[in-house]
This record gives sequence, structure tokens and C-alpha cells, in this order.
Amino acid sequence: MTIAVGSPAPDFTLKDQDGNEHTLSSFQGQSPVVLVFVPFAFTGVCEGEFCQLAENLNDFESAGAQLIGITCDRQFSIKAWTEKAGINFPVLSDGWPHGAVAQAYECFNEDLGCAMRRTVVIDKEGNIAEVFDSGGLGEPRQKDAYDAALAALV
Repeated sequence: MTIAVGSPAPDFTLKDQDGNEHTLSSFQGQSPVVLVFVPFAFTGVCEGEFCQLAENLNDFESAGAQLIGITCDRQFSIKAWTEKAGINFPVLSDGWPHGAVAQAYECFNEDLGCAMRRTVVIDKEGNIAEVFDSGGLGEPRQKDAYDAALAALV
């Protein structure tokens, strides 16, 4: 399967930092979803990105979109990280099978064993509406990219 605008988003079920399961297809017909893949918990760029998203959570809520973070870290690491950083949206563990969802979304770095920085916006019907990446592991995505993607959902 190729990740392309207009194609169906690959379904998955993963647990968040609190152990709650989230299934992507459960949002279909209900709300758009913004998946934000990051490489590692407890790193400066990843934390900076997620803190900025948490500070602007009302932008996602105003668009009726569910914001979901995904990392290949394990649930207990994610729990400690989100509590420390004040991240107030679900962050899912793609830890086992390691990186399976990141692989399905074509953003798994085999050499480093982590997800690359990719954002996938999924419309209310479950189709990919937008995909954007950063310039590399050490480069955050810009807020204006999220703003444009959310505006296109309305």
C-alpha cells in the first residue's frame, strides 16, 4: 500500500500513554484525525513539537479533528514523558511489533529503529487528506503546515 492523498488510511489499534486502546477506524464518520509521528520520547525536538501542539490543541478541536501522536517508544516511557512535558493528547506506542504502524505509513527508519517525522491528516471518511514531513530527524515541522491542513478540512 502506498501512502497517497485520497487513498484509504491504513487501520491500526495501538495503546496510548495510559494503556487505552485507540483504533483509527473508530473515528471514521465521526471526525478527522491528525497523526503525528516522532522518532523518540525525551528528545528536544520531539518534545518541542509535541508541546507546541499541546499549546495549540484548541486549533485541532476547533476543526473537529482528533490529534494523535505516535512513537516507537514503549507505553511506560511515553507515560513518563507526556506527564513531564505536559502533553495533553493521546500519544500511542508503536513499540510492538516494533514500528509496524510507522512502516504502514512509510515513515519507519530501519537503520535507527524509529519513526521519521511525518504528519498524516485523515479526513472524516478515513482517507488521507494531507501528508507532510520535516526536513530530517533534527528538524521540526512548522505550525503553518498544520494550520493549512486543518483549514483544508473545513
